[in-house]
Amino acid sequence: MSIHLGDTAPNFTANTTEGTIDFHAYLGESWGVLFSHPADFTPVCTTELGRTALLKEEFAKRNVKVLAVSVDPLDKHIQWVKDINETQHCTVDFPIIADEDRKVATLYDMIHPNASATFTVRSLFIIGTDKKIKLFITYPASTGRNFVEVLRVIDSLQLTANHSVATPADWKEGENVIVVPAISTEDAILKFPKGVDVIKPYLRYTPQPE
Repeated sequence: MSIHLGDTAPNFTANTTEGTIDFHAYLGESWGVLFSHPADFTPVCTTELGRTALLKEEFAKRNVKVLAVSVDPLDKHIQWVKDINETQHCTVDFPIIADEDRKVATLYDMIHPNASATFTVRSLFIIGTDKKIKLFITYPASTGRNFVEVLRVIDSLQLTANHSVATPADWKEGENVIVVPAISTEDAILKFPKGVDVIKPYLRYTPQPE
């Protein structure tokens, strides 16, 4: 199947390193990051899972739960986690899905025949509290994910979900944001008491709302 932005994230039940989970129930009222790996004991993915573990507090303060997917079996996952903890100086305590039957990989279109007929490509999905797909991105095997960017996007998604703003290029938490075109300048001045800087009628900045 093909996944699109705004689709409801397909639900599934799967065996993981943290026990059997129902995906939607696991997320509950949290945001989610679901990301796939071609196989266990691969170097780039080892660094990625380690980095995710080290960012545990950053994900937690954003109310985000993370899950990894690999088509290898559970016993290999458990052995791999030991390597990750040792080499990346971390503690992996989020679920790694054992997707031996490729059910999750198929639901999320993670197998691309041009890359591999059997292994998942390295896809990442951000899922909102409404269980909708907010972002997805696929990386080549040779390029590790930028988790600073993942956190930045989550900050933007959470901010823009609650306020009538958008975030400009290279925006980071705490910087000025853009008033969305649907709001008139007159209404924007009332809505954003910190001020509105009108560059063009369609380009108006305001300090980040609380």
